[in-house]
Amino acid sequence: MKAYSLFKKDWQSELRTRYAINALAMFILVTISVILFSIGNEKITEYLTGGLLWVVIFFSAMSGLSRAFVSEEERGTSMTLHLMAAPATIFSGKLVFNLLLVFLMNFVITFLFVILFPSFIIKNVALFAIAFFLGNIGIAVSSTIIAAIISKASSKGTLYPVLSFPILLPLILTLLELTKFAMDGNSINGSLVEIFVLVCYDVIMGTASYLLFDFIWKE
Repeated sequence: MKAYSLFKKDWQSELRTRYAINALAMFILVTISVILFSIGNEKITEYLTGGLLWVVIFFSAMSGLSRAFVSEEERGTSMTLHLMAAPATIFSGKLVFNLLLVFLMNFVITFLFVILFPSFIIKNVALFAIAFFLGNIGIAVSSTIIAAIISKASSKGTLYPVLSFPILLPLILTLLELTKFAMDGNSINGSLVEIFVLVCYDVIMGTASYLLFDFIWKE
């Protein structure tokens, strides 16, 4: 219940300030516009559009998900959270907020790719949906714990992408492979290894985040 209350507070605060939403919207529009202008009338392969999709998603996450705990430090409310809730509860509330933000962001990006890029054709929608779902969870969990790590650092803007790249790289590479399989129309049974890698990534990152957050939050 406290985790939901924390999520509700963050969501209402975001609706008032719209910092993350505006940052994500501007980055998505500018990035996709630049890609379209760069391509012009040239035809690009479906694999390239699949790769561009996850590149845009990765950098959009970098621009909008880094303030999960930074805002608490800037407003001076982190000590209040220390007194009101357990670390696991705090992390759960922040994670739910980032999950909602990631899913909304990535639905918009994918929708724009379907409309604007004729070569972005998914033959196995179910396989892509599995990759999309598991990938979004992995991005949200990783981004949340990284945001907690950098919240007390002086150079937050620089540190976030530096830490995110090596942590999210295995996830993005696996998602690229699964997207390629979905475009080829491969079966889910033929992609079980990659799906299992995503599940393991999500479980490992989620477990490690909950175990480490207690130490990170109390430092």
